[in-house]
Amino acid sequence: MDKYIGKRLDARYEVHELVGVGGMSLVYRAYDVIEAKNVAIKILKDEYFGNKDFMRRFKNESQAISVLSHPNIVKILNVSFGTNFQYIVMEYIFGITLKEYISKKENIEWPDAVQIIKQVLLAISHAHSRGIIHRDIKPQNIMILQDGTVKVTDFGIARFFNNETQTITDKTIGSVHYISPEQAKGLKTDYKSDIYSIGVVLYELLTKRLPFEADNAVSVAIMQMQVSPQAPRLINPSIPIALEEITLKAMQKNPEGRYFTAQNMYDDLIEFEKNKDKKFGYSCFIDENPTRVLMSNSPDVYEKKIEEEHKKRKTLFIVGGITSTLIIFSLIFMFVTMFTPYGSSKNVDVPNLIGQQISDVQNDKKYKFRFQIENVCDASKSNGVIVDQDPKAGSKKVKENATITLKVNSTGLSMSVPNVVGKNIDDAKSNILNAGFVPEIVYVDDSNIPSGVVKSVDPSEGSKVSSGSTVKLYVSKGKSSEIKVPDVIGKNVDDAKNELSSQGFSVETKYDNSSKDKDTVILSDPLPGVSVASGSKITLTLSSGQPRNNQVSLTLDWSNDKKFKEDATIRVYVNGELDRSKTTTVDSSVTRKSFSFSGRGKKEIKFKINNEIVRIYEIDFDNSMVNLIS
Repeated sequence: MDKYIGKRLDARYEVHELVGVGGMSLVYRAYDVIEAKNVAIKILKDEYFGNKDFMRRFKNESQAISVLSHPNIVKILNVSFGTNFQYIVMEYIFGITLKEYISKKENIEWPDAVQIIKQVLLAISHAHSRGIIHRDIKPQNIMILQDGTVKVTDFGIARFFNNETQTITDKTIGSVHYISPEQAKGLKTDYKSDIYSIGVVLYELLTKRLPFEADNAVSVAIMQMQVSPQAPRLINPSIPIALEEITLKAMQKNPEGRYFTAQNMYDDLIEFEKNKDKKFGYSCFIDENPTRVLMSNSPDVYEKKIEEEHKKRKTLFIVGGITSTLIIFSLIFMFVTMFTPYGSSKNVDVPNLIGQQISDVQNDKKYKFRFQIENVCDASKSNGVIVDQDPKAGSKKVKENATITLKVNSTGLSMSVPNVVGKNIDDAKSNILNAGFVPEIVYVDDSNIPSGVVKSVDPSEGSKVSSGSTVKLYVSKGKSSEIKVPDVIGKNVDDAKNELSSQGFSVETKYDNSSKDKDTVILSDPLPGVSVASGSKITLTLSSGQPRNNQVSLTLDWSNDKKFKEDATIRVYVNGELDRSKTTTVDSSVTRKSFSFSGRGKKEIKFKINNEIVRIYEIDFDNSMVNLIS
């Protein structure tokens, strides 16, 4: 059972369900009982709590987003860095990731790709204007809402541009398929690193392909540094020339060849939309195996190159036909020899194949066996590695053409969810594991299905999902005498009591401050939808009608102000008046300090160090928004 679901964090946020899992955090849908709205809460995973690097990254995300306010960037509403767990509260958005959008769409029209990238560029341009570099732009960190609005998320490895303090981990993390060459090399990043990543995302939208793919992350990183991408119009000839030019300019290996700012790239897209036949005349190197071609301003070069590609494909078709014929004759020969005395196999020892790449084993002519592949998931190993075999090495002698079952790590590959509906829980779990997925058991009431039998699965049977993904098995508990707590949140106390009493529950009430009308239910314990025994006690929390002050945290960082090398005295002014309770003196080893503020409406917060103004913020407590004024 998830330890957060059903809990109320800091007497305000009811955690309802897990909606996402990231590399270092869990994302839940929660209910803000004070503001009476759904929110998203990102909680640092337990295994990283106490890890200084991950805790720094997690705090860095909240600090980065706190200075941003843009319709294309997910809003941060609150943060909490407690001693037991840490979380960030963000707006809850209904949509899918751009990666899911790309996988679901059979074809993406280039005008749709342009509209998406324009919104990404507006978001990143705003971040850059506030001194923030995202450093992990990828489709997984871009949300598409139902109305087409784009939201950029996950500033977990972002950094302030003028912050020189980095670790080697900072420099190299990020998704290898989208990182810039300088990130792959571990060099210092700047705004143009984000522009490169946006170019890769645009390339993927236009072509439905990644520009660089290989068997492992190291190979992809090397390609990012050394190999130029194939021209998008050779993959999708319907792409206008100008749009290809924009894409390849953003993806230049040398940062000097890229757009100077995200706004510059956005302006080119606007100009292109006004004139679809425009040619910018950018010169960009593209990789056409085995030659390297310089892009020309003339479309004739592209048309000629496409014709050459068609000729190559025709030649390959002819060669392929000849090759297929030879393969058929070879198979006939093998079939005949296998079932004649001359084709009889000798007994050999079973070799040890564990730890090898499946492609190496299949291509190695010394292994004269039939291999049966079973996909499994092992996050600690790279894709394609053999993690187990049957029979075991040296366990017995077998014929050379015997079948050896190999379990191959297939994390990240697209696999079909097996048919397990109607099976008992043990068989279903085994089938899910063997298919390369991670089973998650969710028990449900269903008097029509025997206890322990799978009622349904999510994702559905037969759907294509990345191996290693979680597949939920909804298992029947059989007939239950428990009753689900009805949802009475938002109702008047009298109506809520009548509804609960009519279903056999006993009711207790208590009050808490809230902006909701007096005697409005703002919380029930247990939460709505939770199954409890008939006659159980339900505690309702009612609004007192008195709004509660909101709390907002700010972190003052003066590490780059080199003039403050000695002890520093910090003074805080709220709406022009000195807050003496926050006046503090720190020694020269301290360059960052956090402050907490509470209130309603808007307030100006001014920080002075040694009587010199260093930062001015405006806090909108009603919306938990922070704006950097200067």
